[in-house]
Amino acid sequence: MKKIFENKVILIVSTLLLGGILGWIIKPGAESSEASHEHLSVFGEDTLWTCSMHPQIKLGEPGSCPLCGMDLIPATQMTSGSGNPMVYEMTPEAVALAQIHTTKVGGSNASGELFLTGKIQADERENASVTAKFPGRIEKLFVTFTGERVQAGQKLATIYSPELLSAQRELIEASKSKNDFPELYQASKEKLRLWKLNESQILAIEQGGTVKDQIDILADQSGVVTQRNISVGDYVNTGQVLFNVVNLNKLWVLLDAYEADLNSIKLGDPINFSVSGLSGETFQAKVSFIDPLLDPNTRAASIRVEISNSGQKLKPEMFVTAKIKTQNKGSESGISVPRTAVLWSGKRSVVYVKVAGERPSFEMREVTLGSRSGENYQIESGLQSGEEVVTNGVFAIDAAAQLSGQYSMMNRPETKSIEVAPEFRAQITIVADAYFEVKNALVKDDLEGTKKVISNLNESLAQVNMSLVSDKAHDSWMAQLAGLKDASAKISSSSNLDESRKYFSMLSFHILEMTETFGINKDAVYQDYCPMAFGDQGAYWLSERKDITNPYFGASMLTCGEVKQTYLKGQPVMNLSDSAPSPAPTHQH
Repeated sequence: MKKIFENKVILIVSTLLLGGILGWIIKPGAESSEASHEHLSVFGEDTLWTCSMHPQIKLGEPGSCPLCGMDLIPATQMTSGSGNPMVYEMTPEAVALAQIHTTKVGGSNASGELFLTGKIQADERENASVTAKFPGRIEKLFVTFTGERVQAGQKLATIYSPELLSAQRELIEASKSKNDFPELYQASKEKLRLWKLNESQILAIEQGGTVKDQIDILADQSGVVTQRNISVGDYVNTGQVLFNVVNLNKLWVLLDAYEADLNSIKLGDPINFSVSGLSGETFQAKVSFIDPLLDPNTRAASIRVEISNSGQKLKPEMFVTAKIKTQNKGSESGISVPRTAVLWSGKRSVVYVKVAGERPSFEMREVTLGSRSGENYQIESGLQSGEEVVTNGVFAIDAAAQLSGQYSMMNRPETKSIEVAPEFRAQITIVADAYFEVKNALVKDDLEGTKKVISNLNESLAQVNMSLVSDKAHDSWMAQLAGLKDASAKISSSSNLDESRKYFSMLSFHILEMTETFGINKDAVYQDYCPMAFGDQGAYWLSERKDITNPYFGASMLTCGEVKQTYLKGQPVMNLSDSAPSPAPTHQH
């Protein structure tokens, strides 16, 4: 009996020990599970997780990167208020920390305004050098640093000179017999004048009758000391430059104009310019000089503007953005950006463009580069004159966009555009022009005018040579052509404006598809959107002008709508499914 009891005790103890060991083993996994659950609850169940080294990896739960094994981090999605996934928002603190700077791109826009960039420089004619007129040793300095303002006649330094001592003795002796030898007396005074002693200094020597072992060096003009070349105790020779002084009450603005822009600029053209250090202020001036020589490195000529700076607001080396009103209606040929603004990935190049808004936002924009001129690249397509591109900190923006899981240089959407023959693009541009006539007739609430110009659209469609496209481009065009013809026929037979506008929405859908797929030969066209069209369903249309003129409401709500996207000539359109326009509504408004 006792033995059986002992066996039960051993069995119970063994069971407890085994249970304790199993609990200890299981406990870390439970804690880990609990921590993981807590981790998920903090970031939310819908959080995507990505790898800092491979941002293309996006998983629905934390873990390790399948490519490199690093721990995944949450990918916080930050988009702009417009909902454009190509736009990345940053906080003002992040912008300051990344030292992000932007610059307006040069070139002329459609209204004939030419944008140029440059710097403020001192007027070369207002520079003066204070030189030693005789050899000697510097005994005292009254101006000890550059940037100090001086007035004409102000003491700059004191000099000791044996040659000056001899000249003073000559004057004193000659003054004693000036009545008998006036020529000798005048010659001794003229010698001191040539050494830049003023009349009061000469008169003091003559009347004092004693030789001064030290003479003051005076400023010849008022201004700012830009260079001090001497120290106390230095021995100077005749002609040596002691100080450089410049008058900053008059300044030059030197702007760079490329070859394509020079014919648009004339002497006397008015210029409005601003400087980055004085935001909100605009200055007016006129072109005073056009450099007859091109810089061989930048292929640009200097345009000079003279300005008054009595208030001392402007300072040399300030960056300037200027706008010139020219007689020529612009092309985009003169657009260029600094080399630091461009990111490369294979054959594709991108820049970041500043987007207007309450928070700092930057749009990733694919551009086509032309030739390099010095530290600048010509832009063949993808930018408009006057836009602001990031020139410093562009890589910081792109890296932040990558880590947040947004589109970036290495993680871009597929291109929707299809490359076609220039002849085909020219033909569908005529189709787009005819479409704009239809749109403008609806803006004027003109039903008969709409039906009249729709015939021009049908004629332009008939002139498109579909043999110029093949494979995927041919299939896409045939689908668009069928939709365009169907919508045009229904507009032609519509009995009222409401019905015409319903079918115009169908027409716009296919025109937008045509524009995004093949592109048209327009510097810029705009995808507009009215949220109130067709009972608040909303509708899109394509416009050749930036300001809103609503074809769905006409005069009753002419400016209702917003620009959703800008299509630039030669710029590929990204396949952004979330921002694509919906098909036309099927009911009448």
